[in-house]
Amino acid sequence: MNATAPNASSAHRTFAPGPLLLATLIFVAALTRLLPHPPNFSPVAAIALFGGAYFAARHWALIVPLVALLVSDIALAAINGGDYASWFGGLSMWLVYACTALTTVLGFGLRGKVGGGRVLGYSLLGTAIFFLVTNFGAWLGYPTYPQTLGGLGMAYVAGIPFLKWSVASTLFYAAVLFGGFSLLRQWAPSLRAQTA
Repeated sequence: MNATAPNASSAHRTFAPGPLLLATLIFVAALTRLLPHPPNFSPVAAIALFGGAYFAARHWALIVPLVALLVSDIALAAINGGDYASWFGGLSMWLVYACTALTTVLGFGLRGKVGGGRVLGYSLLGTAIFFLVTNFGAWLGYPTYPQTLGGLGMAYVAGIPFLKWSVASTLFYAAVLFGGFSLLRQWAPSLRAQTA
């Protein structure tokens, strides 16, 4: 009887309202990628930071944003087909997922220290990571850019017009997720005990 108690307690924590609410918010945010939006206006960096900041179990902080991203990618591939569907399995996809995991780990630094200034700083840093890594991948994986330092510079310059939308979207979704969840934690104090 006592041997099963820890498992029951663990299952209760996993399916407690706090983690379920976090997962729901992340999935809803990820599915906004299906709505019309400017290029690179995406919730991905924000959901990664949010998951890293609030999931008490770090493995769920990593898994949930990645699964939400995958679900939204599958939906986008089903809707758009063609080029989007061919994106699966390519270098760009793996780099986006690696950046998502890295940004989630970055979000661990917000645990217990969420505040407007810190969320702003981490959001900008998360966006910079995406910009640097994915444009490096574009240089590495596309014949458009010569495999020289000049070609690498061309890849980063080509990404600059999209950077403003990445920054705007990360700040927007971070404000909605972190601000909204902060209000929910004030309204339902039990959420504080179930989240980091």
